[in-house]
Amino acid sequence: MSDPYFQKLFADRIGGVNYGKGTDIYKFEKIKRAKRAALEEFPHRKLVDFGIGENDGMAPESVRLRMAQEINRPENRGYPDNGVPEFKQAVVRLMQREFQVDLDPKSEVNHCIGSKTALAMLPAAFINSGDVTLMTTPGYPVAGTHTRYYGGQVYALPLLAENDFLPDLSAIPADIANRAKLLVINYPNSPTGKLATVDFYKRVIEFAQQKQIVVVQDAAHIMLTYGEKPLSFLSVPGARDVGVEIHSLSKGYDMIGWRLGWVCGHPKIVSAFADVKDNCDSGQFAAIQKAGAAALDDPEIPRRTREKYERRLKKLVTTLSRCGFTCSMPGGTYFLYSAAPKGVANGPTFASAEAASQYLIREQSIVTVPWDDAGPFLRFSVTYVADTPADEDALMQETESRLRQLNLIPS
Repeated sequence: MSDPYFQKLFADRIGGVNYGKGTDIYKFEKIKRAKRAALEEFPHRKLVDFGIGENDGMAPESVRLRMAQEINRPENRGYPDNGVPEFKQAVVRLMQREFQVDLDPKSEVNHCIGSKTALAMLPAAFINSGDVTLMTTPGYPVAGTHTRYYGGQVYALPLLAENDFLPDLSAIPADIANRAKLLVINYPNSPTGKLATVDFYKRVIEFAQQKQIVVVQDAAHIMLTYGEKPLSFLSVPGARDVGVEIHSLSKGYDMIGWRLGWVCGHPKIVSAFADVKDNCDSGQFAAIQKAGAAALDDPEIPRRTREKYERRLKKLVTTLSRCGFTCSMPGGTYFLYSAAPKGVANGPTFASAEAASQYLIREQSIVTVPWDDAGPFLRFSVTYVADTPADEDALMQETESRLRQLNLIPS
């Protein structure tokens, strides 16, 4: 079959004339294919799926009831554009209550249709051809993808175990730092689970001031912080002078799919984001924003969500530690980032985390997500479906039973 006439019209940023003809397989597609093969070969062996990266619970009933009320109110029918006051004011209350950060709802807060869209839009406000975005890796690629769309370059900052999964800002070459406009960080970090410290944020602020770079801190998992109080970048003196923080209701509030978050920080950056946003969307449905405001005003919602995932993570760490994995409790997120096993005793060795992940799916129908960006690691998510703590325990027992059969060699 011949190509359509517009094959030659596709933009270079998505592959140009070769768009749709690539043979590379995205790792998540490889996982899907391996899962299908395991189900076909072992139809009675249930998948133990630690690869799911989204909350397993519905939004709280109180939030759903508020949504049901709001959708019937005629004042919510129009375009909300850059947000309704009720949501911005709720953000201000939450930021003060949880992080002791005081914000102006009119100039320092703007909603977004999920944190993904904010990360996609902010490069449009800063990146010209030849500019650089500094990004931690492994991590969420969206800001980097859009940097490249605008002709910019992405410079990866590896999150290495020997650096405690914090980027080494001093290792950035001078010519890269001189062309950089954005530094995108993410703490609590996905997938490593690492927490930022005040000292680290101070170094980030000093670096941004010296190099005249804008900081974008992705705080999507911030309400899932364990063992200590959640830390906002904006709570550190000087942070508001150099950047913004992006928040989401997806993770801490079980509002996956509602697509609601916010950007807050320096008013000029928030304004630039709003200008780009005006040319991309007309705002999230006002009823969703008002239901989101109700969620933000209820501190019990993230507390319950946090307790559930912390409980599950502790169980998973205990289970995996008995089965040949080197792992410890993360500081945040609902992900456990574990060094991939080296291989199987009297069996194959694993040249990469991807090889280990594929083996686990093929041999025992255990699904993980591999990361080889900064050493071979497997990401386990505790967002599996389990109605009760007893169901969680049963899943851990099944996981341990299957893994013990493999006799894995620790990393």
